[in-house]
Amino acid sequence: MFSTLKRVLALTVTATLALGGVAACGEQDDASDKNKKITIGYMAWDEAIAASHLWQKILQDKGYEVELKNLEAGLVYGGLAKGDIDLFLDSWLPQTHASYLEKYGDKLEKLGVWYDDASLSIAVPAYVEGVDSLADLAGKAASFDGQMIGIEPGAGLTKATQEKVIPEYGLDGKLKLKTSSTPAMLAALDGAIADKKPIVVTLWHPHWAYAKYELKDLTDPKGTLGQAEQVNTLARTGFGADFPEATAMLKKFKMDGAQLASLEDLMFNTHKGDEEKAVEEWLKANPDYLNTLS
Repeated sequence: MFSTLKRVLALTVTATLALGGVAACGEQDDASDKNKKITIGYMAWDEAIAASHLWQKILQDKGYEVELKNLEAGLVYGGLAKGDIDLFLDSWLPQTHASYLEKYGDKLEKLGVWYDDASLSIAVPAYVEGVDSLADLAGKAASFDGQMIGIEPGAGLTKATQEKVIPEYGLDGKLKLKTSSTPAMLAALDGAIADKKPIVVTLWHPHWAYAKYELKDLTDPKGTLGQAEQVNTLARTGFGADFPEATAMLKKFKMDGAQLASLEDLMFNTHKGDEEKAVEEWLKANPDYLNTLS
């Protein structure tokens, strides 16, 4: 009798442990599903938009749930530091975003450089005569209605223009930087070129505008816009440990000028407003690209 009772108790304990194990596995699966959520922050620079939507597609195809958040640069860095944002694919170093790295660098993880020939610029349409250098702008301010068309107020390019270009080239009181947004700047550029009117804008390389329009970068003899920079992928602290598979892929992420230009052309010209379709078409046209990330 006691032997039979022992066997019953043993079976009961075994069954209970087994059920507990199943429940535990279920809890682990739920946690794993929750950990598949990744938030990518990006500012409205076209290479940031292109890279962020590309990686949204790549990660979603790997089973991740990916949310994109369009914010100004300072808010993206602040979000990374707080852990509200997981990834940022458009960190310009060592100059443009230096102040953000000084403030938040100890709370970020650097995953790698994916583009290494980026640069800030101030440009005019090629048909604008007598303006070839930033030093020429002070004497020609009236031809631009006293305005330089800029992008977002929080952009590193805006900061460099306001704090270095304008004072060092004597443009205070002559040429005012009109901050707006990247789409607004591009719309103004497009409209001016259509009417063959003079316009000066803040711009950068890489950008599809250089392929669409005949533009002239103004020389910068005083070096106010800095030298060539690298575009980096950054993550919040702990991202590598939380997402080892995604991190391994992101560390292999590279694009050259031709690849990025073709992706941007699809996204901002061919399929304007449909980033998902642009990414899908680009990946079909570059079938071996995903192999470089494995």
